[in-house]
This record gives sequence, structure tokens and C-alpha cells, in this order.
Amino acid sequence: MSGSDLARQGGAFVVIGLLATGVHVGSALLAKQAGLSALNANLVGYCVAVGVSYVGNARLTFRRPTRDLGQFIRFLTLSLTALGLNQALVYLLVERAHWPFWLALGPVVIMVPAISFVGSKLWAFAAR
Repeated sequence: MSGSDLARQGGAFVVIGLLATGVHVGSALLAKQAGLSALNANLVGYCVAVGVSYVGNARLTFRRPTRDLGQFIRFLTLSLTALGLNQALVYLLVERAHWPFWLALGPVVIMVPAISFVGSKLWAFAAR
């Protein structure tokens, strides 16, 4: 794979991530407005965004088919692992290391997407 292919994939991954984040926030706000609790509304947002992220990354970032159950399960596993890593980093940096929340988000928004990209490329969407 050439450097330009990797750059294209990285750029597409960022764009899809931003789009999925917007969908997550919008869906969560609509679900909250419809009467769901904050946690349930956030779960709805996550579930909707996972679909956007999966389809976008399969088709645009990694140019893989979308109708592949094994691939989707690997992607979902990676996504949930990234969510857990996100929460763990926030906990460690804020609760244990006593960083301000805003400062703890710096490593989170750099490390989690980077790990997610590598995991997506090498495992979730890798050709079998």
C-alpha cells in the first residue's frame, strides 16, 4: 500500500468519524427530547452512529463490502473496545491523576481514534 492510499484512508476515517459523531449527537438530542433518559438517549445516539460509522468506513475508507457479518462483528467489537478505552482513559486521567477534564480529553481524542484506525485497518476491515 502506498503512502497516498494510507493518507486517503486516514482522511476518509477522520471525515466518517466526524460525520458519525454529528449523527450520534443529533440522534441523542432527539431521543432525549422524545423523553428518554440521558443514558438511554446517549445509547440511541451510539447505536445510530455505529451504523453510519460501519457503512461509511466499509465503503469509503477501506472499500470493503458492507454485507459481511463477521466484519460487522469485528467492527462492533472494536467500537465497543474503543468506547471502553475512552472511558478508562478519562477515569484514569481525571479521577486518579487529577487532571482537569478538558485536559484529559486531549489524549483521548488522539489515542482512541488512532487505535481505532489501526484496529479497523488491520483487523475489522482486513481482507480475509
